[in-house]
Amino acid sequence: MKVYPPAVTVLAGDAREALSRRIAEVRADPERMAVQDEGYAYYPRTWGSPYLERRRKLGWSLYGLLGIGRGEKAAIEAQMGCNYNFFGAPVGLIFTIDWIMEQGSWLDYGMFSQSVMLAAMARGLDTFPQAAFIYFHRLIVDFLWMDQEKTAVVCGMALGYADPGAVENQLETERAPVSDFTVFVDKK
Repeated sequence: MKVYPPAVTVLAGDAREALSRRIAEVRADPERMAVQDEGYAYYPRTWGSPYLERRRKLGWSLYGLLGIGRGEKAAIEAQMGCNYNFFGAPVGLIFTIDWIMEQGSWLDYGMFSQSVMLAAMARGLDTFPQAAFIYFHRLIVDFLWMDQEKTAVVCGMALGYADPGAVENQLETERAPVSDFTVFVDKK
C-alpha cells in the first residue's frame, strides 16, 4: 500500500506500539542515530533573543516540575523519549505533506492541524502536537509505506485523555501580553 501526502495517518494499538518500538530501537543504537536527520529545519540553526530565553525557561520549568535538574542528561533523554510513545496516549497521529509544497501550504497545514486539535477538544479529547517526530522522518515514512521522495513528516500528535494528576500537566506557561506581539493601526 502506498499512501501519498498530504495525509494524516492514525495509529492505534499494535501499529502505534510498533512505530514507538522502532523509534526506541534506533534511539538506543548510536550508529543508527548518527544517520538520522530532521528532514527540514523546524527550529532555527542559531537561537537569538528573546527566543533562546523563552525556550530555556519553558524547558527548565518543565524539567523542574518533573524533578530533573540541569546536567541530568539521562533523565532529559528519557523525558524526550516519551514523545515517541505519544506520551502514553492510545492514538498517535502522523501528519505528512508532499515535499514539493511551499511555505504557504505548510502554513495551511498548520491551520489544519490546529483544526484537528480544536475538533478533538470539542469532543472531550486532548491532543499534544509533537515536532520531535521529524527527527525520524525516514523511519516513519518507511514504516507507513510512503514514498521517501514525496513525503515529509510535518509532526506527530498524541490523541487521548490528559491525566490531570500528571505533574507535567500542571505546567502553565507564561504568556506575553498582546501588546508585545501586536501593533494596532487606526488610520483616519
